[in-house]
Amino acid sequence: MEGVKLLGHWASMFAIRVNIALAEKGVEYEYTQEDLAEKSQLLVGSNPVYKKVPVLIHDGRPVCESLIIVQYIDEAWPDNGPALLPQDPYERAQARFWADFVDKKIYESGSRIWRSIGDAKEEGKKEFIDNLKLIEAALGDKPFFGGDAFGYVDVSFIPFACWFYSYETEGSFSIEEACPKISEWVKRCMERDSVSKSLPDPHKVHESLQLFLKKRFVKE
Repeated sequence: MEGVKLLGHWASMFAIRVNIALAEKGVEYEYTQEDLAEKSQLLVGSNPVYKKVPVLIHDGRPVCESLIIVQYIDEAWPDNGPALLPQDPYERAQARFWADFVDKKIYESGSRIWRSIGDAKEEGKKEFIDNLKLIEAALGDKPFFGGDAFGYVDVSFIPFACWFYSYETEGSFSIEEACPKISEWVKRCMERDSVSKSLPDPHKVHESLQLFLKKRFVKE
C-alpha cells in the first residue's frame, strides 16, 4: 500500500481543484511539483495518453483527468466529510454538466484572451464574459452552486479565480463589473481553508504567464 500521491503544478487550475478536493475530504497525500518543460518519468508513465497533470496515484494506481479525479476522491473516501457530488441523480447530472461547461467553455475562452491578439482577443474576451454570465445565472442567489453546501461545481470552478487577474489584465476588463455575483462567490469560497491554502497569488500566476508569453514570442 503506497498511500496517496498527487502529481501537479502550482499554477494549474486543474491540479488545484484536486488539491481542494483532497483537502475537503481530509485526505493526507504526498505532493510532487512537476516541471512541465521536463516531465518526470513518473508523470509520463502514470499518464501515458495525455502526459499532463494532474495525476492522482492511490495505492500505486494512477487516476487521470481532474474532474474524474475529483469524482474518484468523493467515491473513494465516502466517509471523509460531506459528499462533493449531490446524491440526487438529477442534481448530480446538473453538477457534472456545469463542471464540464467550466472545462469546455470557461477554460477555452479564457485561454483565448491571453493567447490571441487583435480581433481574436476581443472575441475571446466577449465569449469569456458571456460564458461567465451563463454560469453566474446557474449560481443565482445561492451561496454555492449546490445551494448552501460547497460542492463539486465549486471545487471545479474556484481554481480559475487565481487566473481572473490574468484574464482581466490581458483583456482590459473587470470581472467584478461584468459578473458581480461571481466575485461575491469567489470571496465566500476563499473563506474556506481548502481554497485559500490551495490557490496561489494571482499576481504570481500572471508573472508566470508573462514569462511564458515572452518565451513563446521569442520562439515565434
